[in-house]
Amino acid sequence: MEKNSKWYSSMVVRKEPLLIELDEADKVEKESSYKIAGAALRKKPEDFPTVSEPVLMRHYHRLARWNYSWDDGLYPLGSCTMKYNPVINESIASDSSFVSLHPALPDEATQGALEIIWDVQNMLSQIIDLPGLSLTPAAGAHGELAGVFMMKKYFEKKGQKRTKVLVPDSAHGTNPASAAMAGYSIVNVPSNSSGLTDLEALASLADEECAALMITNPNTLGLFETEIVKIKEILENRGILLYMDGANLNAILDKVSFGKMGVDITQLNLHKTFSTPHGGGGPGQGAIGCSERLMDFLPSPLVEKNEQGQYRNITPENSIGPIKGWSGHFGNILRAWVYLKSYGNEIHKVAERAVLNANYMKKKLSPFLEKVGVSANMHEVVFNQKTLQAKGATTMNFAKALLDRGFYAPTVYFPLHVNGAIMVEPSESESKGEMDTFIAAVEDIFKELESSDQKITASPHNTYVKKIDEVGAARNPVLKW
Repeated sequence: MEKNSKWYSSMVVRKEPLLIELDEADKVEKESSYKIAGAALRKKPEDFPTVSEPVLMRHYHRLARWNYSWDDGLYPLGSCTMKYNPVINESIASDSSFVSLHPALPDEATQGALEIIWDVQNMLSQIIDLPGLSLTPAAGAHGELAGVFMMKKYFEKKGQKRTKVLVPDSAHGTNPASAAMAGYSIVNVPSNSSGLTDLEALASLADEECAALMITNPNTLGLFETEIVKIKEILENRGILLYMDGANLNAILDKVSFGKMGVDITQLNLHKTFSTPHGGGGPGQGAIGCSERLMDFLPSPLVEKNEQGQYRNITPENSIGPIKGWSGHFGNILRAWVYLKSYGNEIHKVAERAVLNANYMKKKLSPFLEKVGVSANMHEVVFNQKTLQAKGATTMNFAKALLDRGFYAPTVYFPLHVNGAIMVEPSESESKGEMDTFIAAVEDIFKELESSDQKITASPHNTYVKKIDEVGAARNPVLKW
């Protein structure tokens, strides 16, 4: 079978007009009178398109076929863990027993839901080996911000004013953003030649003005920070907290102890690691884990089980307080609960398969793309654009050429300190066959680059929207018809 025949492509669909254009074509008779009176009546109601239900339904159905989702194929977004969402999660989360619950009901009327929250708190606490855990955050970045407020209140309680937060250049971009939102100034810590945090630079920058180091581990190059214990020693000698971004937990799930690494605060992204729906504007779900000295500052509410076996919401004495309404996004907590229960004591196999898949991708793509960093990879692999530039192309050309071959593009131009970064994360969900199809597409792109026509520099050719002026669109957006 030819490699080309294995590539996925959407069914060809005619150019789709705007609704206002369909309105003109459909010529639906509009009502001549409006029942809304007075100032509430719009002066130009005819500006709203009016089409029949079949026309409207077909319009959105055709637009949906323009989209790309995990159901279509590999979604190799690095640091995003776009994995399979088991149908059983959706089935249980949509059960009327849960859907009909109102968060304002008293604790005694929601014992089942509180037990699930308590169970997830405890399972996650065991997995990361930290005593404190809250499921209040709405998502990962929200958990980061709450964690920063926790450490701020911790130092205030100690009577210390700390003004800076250390952030490695290999950290997630939300880390410095969260710290800055809490009023801290950001101190950048460079990476060494191996792609890991430079310990000498860290030691020279860490002083008593620093509240914490916010490190992502595994970092955005897909590398595990092997000197994390030495990093902790440098920080502890200066009274600095270790904040470890846990968004890449998929690579180390149930394989390492956050407690033994000396982590003081971490945030987890349940909507990434534990399969709840990711992206598309749907709700995320975060968690905050912490060491014993930070437990009393966790946001409220926490769920506690008393001696009588009853569950109740509590607020720690020095809590930073509520950071959103109620106890997180219960639907996603429920999905994570089902996922955790399904794997049970074999949850570590998620990490093993994710790391295996990423390293398979690294091995097979290395003849075409240059890998960044010399350390062993974890859940994702980062390449630069040097081999593309040598052939007169860029990372963006490469990404658009993948769209032409029916794949969603990897994360590009991140991390920022990598020349034309291409970040690939297959997650544990992908089969060898699916990855081989992606690898064949990359190989075909480089074969095309060897030809004289340089076709990929004008990509995409097969998508509904062709090559656009992205810089112009960003600088001069047209947001209305």
